[in-house]
Amino acid sequence: MSYQVLARKWRPRSFADMVGQSHVLKALENALDQDRLHHAYLFSGTRGVGKTTLARILAKCLNCETGVSSTPCGVCPACVAIDEGRFVDLIEVDAASRAKVDETRELMENVQYAPTSGRYKVYLIDEIHMFSNHSFNALLKTLEEPPPHVKFLLATTEPKKLPVTILSRCLQFNLSHLTQEQIAEQINMILKQESIEFDQGSTELIARGAAGSMRDALSLLDQAIAYGGGALKEEQVRAMMGTIDSADLYGLIQSLIDADAESLLNIVQEIALQNPDFDGLLSELLSLLQKIATLRALPNDVDNPLRQHAELVAFAEAMSKEDVQLYYQIALKGRKDLYLAPDVKSGFEMTLIRMLAFRPVSNNEIPDAPVQSIAPRKATVQTSPDTDTTENARQAEAPKPVERDVDVETSDEAIEQARPITEHSASTGYDDNDWKTIIDEMALVGLVKELAGHCALKAHTKDKVELALSPSQEHLLNSIQKERLEQAIKVRFGENVKLLVAIEDPSSETPAESRVRHEREKQKAAELSVSNDQTVQSIVDTFDATIDKDSIQPG
Repeated sequence: MSYQVLARKWRPRSFADMVGQSHVLKALENALDQDRLHHAYLFSGTRGVGKTTLARILAKCLNCETGVSSTPCGVCPACVAIDEGRFVDLIEVDAASRAKVDETRELMENVQYAPTSGRYKVYLIDEIHMFSNHSFNALLKTLEEPPPHVKFLLATTEPKKLPVTILSRCLQFNLSHLTQEQIAEQINMILKQESIEFDQGSTELIARGAAGSMRDALSLLDQAIAYGGGALKEEQVRAMMGTIDSADLYGLIQSLIDADAESLLNIVQEIALQNPDFDGLLSELLSLLQKIATLRALPNDVDNPLRQHAELVAFAEAMSKEDVQLYYQIALKGRKDLYLAPDVKSGFEMTLIRMLAFRPVSNNEIPDAPVQSIAPRKATVQTSPDTDTTENARQAEAPKPVERDVDVETSDEAIEQARPITEHSASTGYDDNDWKTIIDEMALVGLVKELAGHCALKAHTKDKVELALSPSQEHLLNSIQKERLEQAIKVRFGENVKLLVAIEDPSSETPAESRVRHEREKQKAAELSVSNDQTVQSIVDTFDATIDKDSIQPG
């Protein structure tokens, strides 16, 4: 006997065998059991989700010799003939090959005749959106008022292409994509029934590759069984589908956690030797990050099946929520721009490098402030004349500092001398320009820099730095960002310095406000310069033109 492919062998023969689509099954079962049957049904959805299969089961329910019900017997001549595709009163039409109006008219002329052996004459028209407008018109009247012994079952992947007049005459059921879990569970059941060895990783790969289609999943399963010589192994399925080993994916995540650029690029080089699909690789990375994000969002959910994967749990514990979200967003953008890169490998590498470049700096990774460096045995010490309160006025006349080399020890005292802590307060002239300089010296990045830029310095003493943050910017302040800012301040001024942030309107201009003001002034200056330009004025006068101020950019 010739081999029968799994997609045909395991095609559902009853509603109970169907995977998913519970919303459609419930409506059909109730209609059949309560004898509330419509004359036309339209099943829509993507390929491989069960449209034609569902229509055949419905035809079996209508013509089963035991009576109309949602549970046909499956053994009577009518049920067996429908399963074998030889029931004379089930007329299956492929609209793609019978789209001409003459063929449709010929079909409709036979509607008036009673069924040969069944209870109903069922017309199953597949891919009905391929009908021409004339064919739809030929079908229209019969579809609205067919004889009582006729049922129309229509299937399409593109319901938007159907005329509204057709849609209004049918009960419409939209079949949804199957989830990866549903597909994987069905594959596991089939493999057990077929007595084929498999591992969980291989079925998950096939379920993911099917993209919501059960027929595609079973076709991939047939191919994987043949490739593996009658068994399914994750490594072989990955090789067949052009995906990489999960260990390499885990290695990429671990390198991101460790901020190890060298290890990250080395793994990419090893992956490139396998000639992978880098777009699919980014898709797998996104799927992995989504699972990690789920574990981070539900840390106490012991019933989460993802907790069975020790690697994912370890990654979730090592990564912050912010990092996971950042990597996910960068990977999404990277996948969109992948084919704009000179080659897909370099585009993939740049996506990973971007993750490291924009990775928030953790507390123990705060960079040293760019203060005067302390050499191992030599240091440059600057001496200058004493200054008094009028130093700003006499600064231009002050002599240049004298440089001399002295031997110093790289002790904590020397470091503290290189970074003196002097007392300042709001009343002693420590203005917003000083705070901007401090921010620049601390080399802040990301959200921490954004938070600091919207603050104004209220007071600065040997023991504390007090900032004022406007209530409108309070959303920038959270425990993580405050801790990182305080750590940076400790590195800059000493471990004993505390950070206090008051939510109030700053009494002075913040660095962020200063930056906006300067940009506004530069823009106004640029607009004024263009308006006063004689050449521009000449063009305006000659052609009665107007100046598009939005197009003016400061130099």
